[in-house]
Amino acid sequence: MYVLSAIVILTALGLLLGLSLGIAAKYLKVESDPLVEQIEALMPGSQCGQCGFPGCRPAAEALVSGSAAVTLCPPGGTALIEQLAKLLGVEVDLSNAQDQEPMVARVSEETCTGCTRCFKVCPTDAIVGAPKQIHAVVADACIGCQKCVEVCPTECLQMHPIEVTLRNWRWPKPMAA
Repeated sequence: MYVLSAIVILTALGLLLGLSLGIAAKYLKVESDPLVEQIEALMPGSQCGQCGFPGCRPAAEALVSGSAAVTLCPPGGTALIEQLAKLLGVEVDLSNAQDQEPMVARVSEETCTGCTRCFKVCPTDAIVGAPKQIHAVVADACIGCQKCVEVCPTECLQMHPIEVTLRNWRWPKPMAA
């Protein structure tokens, strides 16, 4: 008898709390700027921090408020700059802008001491290893932000161009006439 009443009470309590959370989510929802949503959708979404902001959402908010330039995202390249300028109605000079070649970090096993400083700053957890063990970089997860290179005391991390394989090869875009 006591078990049945406990089940009924807990079920009713769960339904009541679930219903109240649903109502609160509907009526207490914080409205956001749709332009911020559009800009955030255009950005790479890697939250690398190369722009000086902690992630793509704060960078999009800064773009909308006008406190950041449309050239703030290095991983996005000139294609993103053009899209942001068109969306925000801003003129931008792309004559000196160049797309960076995609790079990944690599660990030199001879000089790695296993200090763990590199994988503590990696925003995508692309570096694996244990303290006092040689680390390795998962190339598919590396976004090329170079944060690990900056903190490495033994300079065992270097940036290298991504090797072209059948898995990542892309047909080159045709030249404009």
